[in-house]
Amino acid sequence: MLHKVKTVWKENMAFDSQIDNHTLRIDSAGAMGDATGPGPKKLLLASLTGCTGMDVVSLLKKMRVNFSNFEMDVEADLTEEHPKVYSEIRLIYRVFGNQLNKEKIKKAVDLSQERYCGVNAMLRKNSPIDYSIEYIEEE
Repeated sequence: MLHKVKTVWKENMAFDSQIDNHTLRIDSAGAMGDATGPGPKKLLLASLTGCTGMDVVSLLKKMRVNFSNFEMDVEADLTEEHPKVYSEIRLIYRVFGNQLNKEKIKKAVDLSQERYCGVNAMLRKNSPIDYSIEYIEEE
């Protein structure tokens, strides 16, 4: 399968990327940018959470795990030297619900991390990815 994205410079440090029928603005908050969109490195982190999140939700639904909400936080350390890359990525999964099946949730997260998430596989070739799961029991 071939993926194609067209990116066009708009002004200063702003670029518009055409992804299928969606336009995404990429910009910089630095001296030359206007912060009209997220920066490219942070978009990598958003791609990671989107990829693994889709895996986990899909797997939980297939496993018939009941949950009321699901969210992720990701943070990464950027090296000081050029090219600036992420030296470590930390991902927290939060699953909300009543009487959560922790075993199945952990299995879904592990499967995403170890087998299914292509963004994870690409990023971890350069940056270790540590992850944890928080189970939020609701009444």
